[in-house]
Amino acid sequence: MNDLSFAPASASPSPVKANGAFFVETVTWVQHWTESLFSFRTTRDPGLRFSSGQFVMVGLVKEEDGKPLVRAYSIASPAWHEELEFYSIKVADGPLTSRLQKIKVGDEVLIGRKPTGTLVLDGLKPGKRLYMMGTGTGLAPWLSLVRDPEVYERFDEVIVTHTVREVADLNYRELLSGALAEDEILGELIGPKLRYYPTVTREAFQTQGRITDLIASGQLFRDLGVPPLDPATDRVMLCGGPSVLADLKQQLLDLGYEEGSIASPGDFVLERAFVET
Repeated sequence: MNDLSFAPASASPSPVKANGAFFVETVTWVQHWTESLFSFRTTRDPGLRFSSGQFVMVGLVKEEDGKPLVRAYSIASPAWHEELEFYSIKVADGPLTSRLQKIKVGDEVLIGRKPTGTLVLDGLKPGKRLYMMGTGTGLAPWLSLVRDPEVYERFDEVIVTHTVREVADLNYRELLSGALAEDEILGELIGPKLRYYPTVTREAFQTQGRITDLIASGQLFRDLGVPPLDPATDRVMLCGGPSVLADLKQQLLDLGYEEGSIASPGDFVLERAFVET
C-alpha cells in the first residue's frame, strides 16, 4: 500500500456522461500489482451512501454506442472514507476489464448510485469471532470491513484468510499483516483483534493449500491457535470464486451453520460480487 505507482500512460477512455443510474467519478490512483491484478481509487460523490462490505456497479461507456458497460465490484474502501477503492483482475479480452485496466489518474468512470450486497454485519448474528474468507479479488470486501471500527466493536477477534495461486497475488499483504495495526487512528482498535492468514495454492509458501482443505484438516485452527469453527461462537463471511464458495458453504452447512441475510441474520453470509470479465 505504500507503493503508489501509477498506471502507464495510455489512450484515455471516451468521455463519460452522467445519467440517472450512475455518478461520474474521477480516477485518483492506480496500482498495478501483477500482470493480472490491479487496484484503483476514484472520487466519491457526497450523496453515495453504503455499508462496508457492499458492492456497486462500476464501468465505462461503450465506445461504439455510448451506453454503459458495467460490472459489480465490491467496494474495497470503508464506508467512512472520502474516496472509493476497487480491486480487479485483468482479462485481456474481457468486455470491461480489457479497457478498465488501462485507466489512469484523471480519467472518468461510472459508479452506480445504488450499493447493495449481503456481506454486511447486519446479516450476521452476534458472535465472538469473525472469519472473512476470500479468494483472489474476493479479498475486496474484507479490505472495506477491516477498516470499519464497527467490526471491532461487535467481535473480539477478526480473522481474514486470503487464498491465491501465487505469492505475487497476495496484494494488500503489507496492509493486513501490520500496517493497519500501526495506523495512528485505527491501530489501537484494530491491533489486538485482527489476524491475517494468507495461503498459496501453486507455489511454495509458509502456508499452502486451498482454504477448504486447511479447514478440513484443522491446520487453519492449529496455525491460529483457535478452536475449530463453531456456530455458537464463530461467524463467517465468504467471497471468491464460485467453486470454492460452494465448497465452503457446504462445509459450514455440515457444521450446522445457517446462512443469513439482512432480513434474517444468520451464522454466515456469502457474496459473488467481484468482476470476472
